[in-house]
Amino acid sequence: MDLNTLKEFIEIAKKSGVAELEYESQGTKLAVKLVGATVISHAPAMTIPSANPSAAQAVDSNKTKGLIEVTSPFVGTFYRSASPTSEAYAKVGDRVSAGKVMCIVEAMKIMNEIESDVSGEVVEVCVENETYVEFGQVLFRLKP
Repeated sequence: MDLNTLKEFIEIAKKSGVAELEYESQGTKLAVKLVGATVISHAPAMTIPSANPSAAQAVDSNKTKGLIEVTSPFVGTFYRSASPTSEAYAKVGDRVSAGKVMCIVEAMKIMNEIESDVSGEVVEVCVENETYVEFGQVLFRLKP
């Protein structure tokens, strides 16, 4: 499934006014959940146990104050490098510039390069290699 088809699927869900829409065809399974007009999740339908919400809120805001977060634009599998034997695209301490590839998120068998929108120093890699990530999940934190 290409990105345009996925966008059309999301638009159908938005226009129909439903809170959730699921689709399955020839082994491809999609689920979209909408809150108002904002897409909060689109992915191959999977049940992922969520972390304790109170623990997620306990993140020290002083630790992340002033840092720029690079987040996942969709759900998929996070890869720090192009192959298991390649060096990571971005490591703690690296200086990155806008447009630099920082990682790959594989979604529906498509390898999507995630680029930094800003320049800065990588101060935290928030996800382990080959981990499933959610839409909007923080992948990296940068110091401007």
